[in-house]
Amino acid sequence: MNDLGARGRKRAWALVHKRRRDNPMRNVIFAINISLDGCCDHTRMTVDEGMHEHYTNLIREVGLFVYGRKTYQLMVPYWPDVAKDPTETKASIEFAEAFVSKKKIVFSRSLESAEDKNTRIVRTNLRDEILKLKQEQGKDILVGGVSIPSQLIELGLVDEFRFVVMPVIVGEGRRLLEGVSLAQKLQLKLVESKTFKSGCVALRYLKQ
Repeated sequence: MNDLGARGRKRAWALVHKRRRDNPMRNVIFAINISLDGCCDHTRMTVDEGMHEHYTNLIREVGLFVYGRKTYQLMVPYWPDVAKDPTETKASIEFAEAFVSKKKIVFSRSLESAEDKNTRIVRTNLRDEILKLKQEQGKDILVGGVSIPSQLIELGLVDEFRFVVMPVIVGEGRRLLEGVSLAQKLQLKLVESKTFKSGCVALRYLKQ
């Protein structure tokens, strides 16, 4: 069920394409799951096949992942292993294959090497590297985790926000944007929403 409907999807794409014409740089997209009380700790929530399909579609839209070390090590080698395991569900394997196919950048001073062949470790300034990546040709950039996206939001470098609100109240755990300091209020525009059978709601916002 898509709450904004076909017209809403068309308006969303029209807005994105207009922004692309006005600003040819690649967009930085932040995507994350959160509970109803704002918790973003992945261990407190369960992702079903519908969520895997949702994120598989998102992954196919982008050309590059950006992570910090902790998030990268949660994803690799876990998902590359899933991609090779025929006993996994179809939705999980498709997500894993989409994930493995994408290039990845990890910002870390302590990670010595990357297990994934498509991964490059970056030890330079986050702001400078992201600005350089935004100017390169290619599909948009997807950032995951909490620490790196929080820093990019403070720097004003996140263009699009994709939240999936889970129908659960966890009562504890790390909160979304906890500790983030903004120079001014960040106004967003809702351009798309989708409600899943599980009760999860996917929300897509563009920075105004």
